[in-house]
Amino acid sequence: MKEYNGAMMQFFHWYTPADGSLWNQLSSEASALADAGITSLWLPPAYKGNNGGLGVGYAVYDLFDLGEFDQKGSVRTKYGTKNEYIQAIQTAQKAGLRVYADIVLNHKIGADGEETFRATPFHPDNRMEAMGPEEEIKAWTYFSFPGRDGKYSSLHWHWWHFNAVDYNALDQEKKAVYLIEGKSFHDDVDTEKGNFDYLMGCNLDMNNPDVRKELIYWGKWYLDTTGVDGFRFDAVKHVSPDFFPEWMNAMKEHTGKDLFSVAEYWSGDSQAKDRFLNMTGKEMMLFDVNLHYRFASAGREKTDFDLQTIFDNTLVSHSPDLAVTLVSNHDTQPLQSLESVVEPWFKPLAYALILLRKGGYPCIFSADYYGAEYTDHGRDGKEHTIIMPSHRWLIDHFLAVRKKHAFGEQYDYFDHPNCVGWTRTGNDAHPGGIAVVISNSKDGFKDMETTRPDTTYFDVTGHVDEKVVTNENGWGKFYCKEASVSVWIPEPS
Repeated sequence: MKEYNGAMMQFFHWYTPADGSLWNQLSSEASALADAGITSLWLPPAYKGNNGGLGVGYAVYDLFDLGEFDQKGSVRTKYGTKNEYIQAIQTAQKAGLRVYADIVLNHKIGADGEETFRATPFHPDNRMEAMGPEEEIKAWTYFSFPGRDGKYSSLHWHWWHFNAVDYNALDQEKKAVYLIEGKSFHDDVDTEKGNFDYLMGCNLDMNNPDVRKELIYWGKWYLDTTGVDGFRFDAVKHVSPDFFPEWMNAMKEHTGKDLFSVAEYWSGDSQAKDRFLNMTGKEMMLFDVNLHYRFASAGREKTDFDLQTIFDNTLVSHSPDLAVTLVSNHDTQPLQSLESVVEPWFKPLAYALILLRKGGYPCIFSADYYGAEYTDHGRDGKEHTIIMPSHRWLIDHFLAVRKKHAFGEQYDYFDHPNCVGWTRTGNDAHPGGIAVVISNSKDGFKDMETTRPDTTYFDVTGHVDEKVVTNENGWGKFYCKEASVSVWIPEPS
């Protein structure tokens, strides 16, 4: 793990207001976040997307436009201007925070012109099944970036830089994925839909040497321009894995820095993710998707969920140094395409499980920290207003405990389906240690060893008023309330 006892924050959510204020908000918040115990920030895609100043950033139009050029209806992005972005990064770094950029290298959307070429239609739900012979199609595949007018890069993107599209202006009714003439789907990507190389828009052809060259050139330019400390890679299950080590090695050689990287392989298939880790030389971390799913199940099933199994089939359980642990993110929040809600009552328990244990690099979601309110249409086609409550008070307490007390050996007491706990013994530099108890049912307790005899502990959450005194062997009976978590630390001497 890159940062022992560090904690990351995803400093945005899908419905972050499109008012261009996020970069300035970061500049204002950076010192407070660092003081709270955050050590790194994952920022949203900073380049111009198809929706200009309204787009979240994943529908990539121009990687070189960081809010500098009048393109797609605005100069700024959803989050602000290029100058504000660079200023925010520098302010965060001065506060002691590392900054990770969100990188989308799978597709481009919002072309400036149409082109005609030949392609074979494949079934959108089975990319192994051709729907007919090769045919002439017309699609939006020409990217000339007229607003940028060749600044930073003179490359214009054409149909031959891509391997597939999903639109044909000559037959707009047909729903198909069109494999471009002379191209193939990569055979080392995820096997969902037969082959999940294609995701959306104009799918980059990673076999094209000009594409690889341009992406490496862009990465070096991006690092020189922004000075970020690492990357979060989007949608990696759709990209040939051999590209990432090549790209990261070029970036590290260019900067001479040990840049951080974490990949989003959004799948519950542990074997598929292990295959990706092996193919990338285990040089990248992965978000622990299965752990998120366990949290979602626990919140939904309430007392029927067996807390003893909370880490079953998770990345952090078998490869803790490669796992970025999370409770929620922008894709799983309510009304999103991958909606997978962790119920608000369980989120404090989930954050205790990622912030106060050994293993994993925890990531806090901004909408869980600050709260969020937004309106959008759900899968039922109806409009819904969502209110996500803030858990900042408890998360801040967990971060403080993590920073000062969550060190040393870990003793687990996962021996009851509805009430589990663990202790950390501390170390020479941080001798206090902790005891944590969580329950998804009625009030509970755990008899646990702390290695600190005759020591008085109190619950920093305030959920339990009574104090606990360990016996002469360092054991104590630690309590928690119904459907709650309690975090016990020694009283100051």
